[in-house]
This record gives sequence, structure tokens and C-alpha cells, in this order.
Amino acid sequence: MAKTLLIVWHSTTGGARQMAEAVADGARREDGVAVVLKPAAEAGADDLLAADGYIFAFPENLAAIAGVMKAFFDRCYYPALGRIEGRPYVTLVCAGTDGTNAVRQIERIATGWRLKPAAEPRIVLTHADTSEAILAPKVIGPDDLEACRDMGHALAAGLAMGIV
Repeated sequence: MAKTLLIVWHSTTGGARQMAEAVADGARREDGVAVVLKPAAEAGADDLLAADGYIFAFPENLAAIAGVMKAFFDRCYYPALGRIEGRPYVTLVCAGTDGTNAVRQIERIATGWRLKPAAEPRIVLTHADTSEAILAPKVIGPDDLEACRDMGHALAAGLAMGIV
């Protein structure tokens, strides 16, 4: 039976979307794993319950999880509580200058759900620190995108082999 990897993402300026698409491309390299790429505004608890592992990709806004992504967690937290324990997850954050607080927030949510981290969080810094740069469309570099593809492939391979 095929495993399912759910990638929930949100992006305003394109950076986190590029990361989510790259991680999905990497995951699709693995046979036996269905990859579901879903915007956070459309994802729900049923998607979480139907998946065997997760990747969460989003920007950090004002030193926190982006609002649309936070709304996804708010909608899904209690309906999934006690029903997805032990499943692996990975976090991808697109940030201007830091990203660590958003990672801490995800780690607290994942702890409550009793998910297990399958890899260290990946923070891609865009070095946007002015209003203009923050609001401008982002272009994620090829090395960072390749690292995202590798992360997606690794998680999908672990799911396929039953080791994560």
C-alpha cells in the first residue's frame, strides 16, 4: 500500500512556494509514495489524518508563523490531536533575517501532536530587511532548492521503507 506525504504550504511572495514545490519534486522521485501538495488555506484535518508524513513550508512573518499557516494549525489541531502521533514531519521556513522563532512555534505544535522530526528544520534566508525587499517577489537559489528536493526525497524514501 502506498504511503502518503502531505506538503502543506503558504507563500505570499513566492519563496516558500518554491521551496514546497522543490520538496514535492524530490519526494516524487520515490516510488510508492503519493505526494499531496496543498495550500494551507485549503488543507484540513482530513488531509492530516489521511497522510503518513508531513512537510510544512511557509514564511516567517514578524518573527512568527505566517498567519495563513497558523490558521491551518488552529483549524486542525484539536481534530487531529491523538490521531496522528508518531508520524514524521519536516519544517521549511523562508525568512528575511532569522526564522528561528517560527521553527520554535512549529516544534511546540508538533510536540503537542506527538509528531517526530525527520530532519533538522530548513531555514532559507532571503536577507530581506526593508519594506520593499520584504514585499518583493522572492527567488530561492538553486542550492537551497536542491537541498529542499533532497529533503523531500529523503522523507519519501523513509516513508516508503517504513523507517520514519
